[in-house]
Amino acid sequence: MKTSILFLLLLTILPFQNILSREENLTGSWLGVLKLGGFELRVVFKVTEENGELSALLDSPDQGAYGIFVDSVIYNYPDVKFVILAIAGFYEGKFEQDSIAGTWNQAGQSFPLVLHRSEEILPPERPQDPKPPFPYLEEEVTFENKDASLTLAGTFTYPENQDNIPAVILISGSGPQDRNEELLGHKPFFVLADHLTRNGIAVLRFDDRGTGKSTGDFSSATTMDFVTDVLAAVEYLKTRTDISLGKIGLIGHSEGGLVAPLVSVESDDIDFIVLMAAPGMPGKEILRLQTELILKANGMNEDEIKKTVDINMKLYDIVLSEEDSSIAVKKLKEVFDESYSEMSEEEKNRIGNPDAYFQQQTRILLNPWFKFFLKYDPYETLTKVNVPVLAVNGEKDLQVPPKENLSLIEKAFKEGGNENYKIVELPGLNHLFQEAETGSPNEYSQIKQTIAPSALNLITDWIKEITK
Repeated sequence: MKTSILFLLLLTILPFQNILSREENLTGSWLGVLKLGGFELRVVFKVTEENGELSALLDSPDQGAYGIFVDSVIYNYPDVKFVILAIAGFYEGKFEQDSIAGTWNQAGQSFPLVLHRSEEILPPERPQDPKPPFPYLEEEVTFENKDASLTLAGTFTYPENQDNIPAVILISGSGPQDRNEELLGHKPFFVLADHLTRNGIAVLRFDDRGTGKSTGDFSSATTMDFVTDVLAAVEYLKTRTDISLGKIGLIGHSEGGLVAPLVSVESDDIDFIVLMAAPGMPGKEILRLQTELILKANGMNEDEIKKTVDINMKLYDIVLSEEDSSIAVKKLKEVFDESYSEMSEEEKNRIGNPDAYFQQQTRILLNPWFKFFLKYDPYETLTKVNVPVLAVNGEKDLQVPPKENLSLIEKAFKEGGNENYKIVELPGLNHLFQEAETGSPNEYSQIKQTIAPSALNLITDWIKEITK
């Protein structure tokens, strides 16, 4: 449910031997600003030379991504090309005085990009990032998911010289997330864990399987696999003598809000849960609403929005109904070809190579996680949750729209007889619980705030009240 993030793949360096031009030296830092659907993203190529060979690293400072290897640097003045094969990306440009004017190409799409020399690249301003020394204890921990034969690594923070303390496990949203749920230069779980622990609540946050220091394969996992990872985290907390076994809770954000109820129903050791922007409806319906709202916020007209949504629904129906992947690919291609034939030349240019674009989209659509997400309806599980729940959404959440989802969550609790719940829609906040203008994902990296104080205080105060 989070939007796609460019450049967050590890690459290998394959230096390209080249004689540097005497007219222009390519070595140094080159900064450009990509304009992607209404928002801006800084990219930096850092070019070095050794023994006549050029190599480069790529930074995306607004996403907190640094030192990404570039596969090859091709330089024949005035032509410059940086190639990143693993993400189907490359940049081509020409020297114009002391800048390089060109195009960034990725997954069949092209974006103008002008690079300028810049020695000082400032990281995005994130004033809420916690700074040591901390007024609490912090441990690096590992624990085993024995059923999946993997080791999960994380950070456990807890108040000093206190006993019988409540503890929560943070459960991240979709996509491979580290223990801080880091994205777009923000570290939401770092900020949340710090605030909770300063208020007497222990926190366990961990890297998703196959991410950071955790082992395992993320790409083949579904939401149900992540449930087993959280159950393993619960078992770890039970081994700690400083944690009250009657005060263990879960905080799930976005997809984590699907995982938390499933764990609560599975384990008798869960005493409360907090759902942050949790879905109350099947993934297919979430994506329909999400697409409509985000495209509208980005300025697309109603006819184009309807056309896009209708095509997406056809694709989702194929994924849900066709078990044979080879047949599914053929049916998906038919829908894509029909759609492509009706596109304007401008739309075709934005897509770029249609075959590359289709292959990329097909990999996403037929991924095991995506197929599960499309089909899974959390309603029935929510009716079985019998522990205290705080369900909170931002008013401007365009990814998990609050009115539709919070109303279904509340309906499920009523149907299941759970009377100990609190439903809150926080004014002005987006999917990441930032104070936002439109709520569009395009704003996430541009907003300095990581989590609004209103959200931090609400969650903290509720947990303290429910566990006192």
